[in-house]
Amino acid sequence: MRCPFCNQDNTRVVDSRPVEETNSIRRRRMCDECGKRFTTYERVETIPLIVIKKDQTREEYDRQKIEAGVLRACYKRPISVETIKTMIDSIETEIFNMEEREIPSSRIGEMVMEHLKKTDAVAYVRFASVYREFKDVNTFMDELKKVLE
Repeated sequence: MRCPFCNQDNTRVVDSRPVEETNSIRRRRMCDECGKRFTTYERVETIPLIVIKKDQTREEYDRQKIEAGVLRACYKRPISVETIKTMIDSIETEIFNMEEREIPSSRIGEMVMEHLKKTDAVAYVRFASVYREFKDVNTFMDELKKVLE
């Protein structure tokens, strides 16, 4: 592992521990050259996952896209960063547990909506309004009625 400060490759692990609720290991490292410390996270590499978009184009799975959508939906809502992170981890675990090489973006969107619905109704409706492309107030009201039931 190269030191991010001096770019030397002689670093050593001084502490290692699992990260709760994710399949990763947190490693505290120290550079033998400059003596500075830094942290790395090690995660098991999974099979490459391809997402099939609405227009049938394919692209590699990107966790940041789910994060961005969920963060936008949860903006100014009383939802902790930890809750959001746990939700995204759970969605990602569901996706990879399907053991598919390709997954439609619609399935990922439905998973996100299921999790948001359990967490916060307003965030759910925000996400659904963008995801389902509500065209008018009536479709928006229909979705609100479903949430209220």
